[in-house]
Amino acid sequence: MITLTTDRLLLRPFRAEDVDAYAAFCADPEVMRFLGDRGVLARDDAWRQMAMLAGHWTLRGYGIWALEERATGALVGRAGLHYPDGWPEPEIGWALARPFWGRGLAYEAARAAMDYAFSQLGWTRAMSLIDPANTRSIRLAERLGERYERDLTLRGHDIGLYAIAAERLAPLMVRLAVVADAL
Repeated sequence: MITLTTDRLLLRPFRAEDVDAYAAFCADPEVMRFLGDRGVLARDDAWRQMAMLAGHWTLRGYGIWALEERATGALVGRAGLHYPDGWPEPEIGWALARPFWGRGLAYEAARAAMDYAFSQLGWTRAMSLIDPANTRSIRLAERLGERYERDLTLRGHDIGLYAIAAERLAPLMVRLAVVADAL
């Protein structure tokens, strides 16, 4: 698996010991308001979601990283590359625990994931699926250079598709290091 390092974050694989922090993240209604089926997850469902995210790496060779704050070691959320069966195209996604909102960490993580997708995986395009009421994520997608393209319904939810082509990607503004970890 791949680990990315930015100025303030370590984007790393999920670990079994993340379950307490991830379960708290998934139990917060404000965090989960625009994610998945739009509801909180019980601890066992949070664990299953971590396992699904880990499995995505095996099936696709890329996936969602756990976001660890380098200064404290705290699990602050998740971000990365997502393309499950039924998705319209490969996605850049992000979600942070509420105490970490408003600090630019989602941008830092999403930008690192986007750079990795384009520079290391050869993606020519990426998109983000965002609920129209999620104005914070819409602003972040636009800051990343993504532009609104269309509305669609996915898994029973109306969402907007924001996308960027590789040639529109601005120079990376975070320090990025790629480290291949032994499995």
